[in-house]
Amino acid sequence: MPDLRLEKALHARGLRIVAGVDEAGRGPLAGPVAAAAVVLPPRFSCPGLDDSKKLSPAKREVLYAKLTTHAKVRWAVALVHAEEIDSINILRATHLAMRQAVSELRMEVEHCLIDGLPVPVFPWPHDGVVKGDGLSLSIAAASVIAKVTRDCWMQEAAREFPQYGFERHQGYGTPGHLAALRSHGPCRIHRRSFQPVSQLTLPLDGA
Repeated sequence: MPDLRLEKALHARGLRIVAGVDEAGRGPLAGPVAAAAVVLPPRFSCPGLDDSKKLSPAKREVLYAKLTTHAKVRWAVALVHAEEIDSINILRATHLAMRQAVSELRMEVEHCLIDGLPVPVFPWPHDGVVKGDGLSLSIAAASVIAKVTRDCWMQEAAREFPQYGFERHQGYGTPGHLAALRSHGPCRIHRRSFQPVSQLTLPLDGA
């Protein structure tokens, strides 16, 4: 389970405001990529908090509510949408969302712990932590907030575009989503630079 060892090591160096940063939604064919930044108070405890991918949707929502209503947890989330993803590519869009999320904290962040590899030209000193959402409690918190925020956004999108079933797959390339793409073509929130969305004349099954 993630803990505060990485954060405490930075605190011991005199870095008091440490933000965990993580993203959700790099892989889907539709919808935004989300990133969250979270600063936890010292000695913070949240039983069950883990990498969002290891948690059920119901558990994520419970943890999201605890994190976002905690008086001493500072958090922010940012979305970069499909049009910009197509314009600058998904990696740059993910890094942009991370920068925006840390900026939206509106506090003097001294260091960031980012899930994965270091981010080029990041405005704050940081460490890339591979599989950090399973190691750092603040990164795990960011992973939950980013994931729940994005899933809620896709639930809203499903009401506007009910033919795609976004409420079931959140834009990932499931068989049902691919079948809907073949039947209806892409909609406004699809990432047109992603295959198979970029293949605008997709063959029908059996064709």
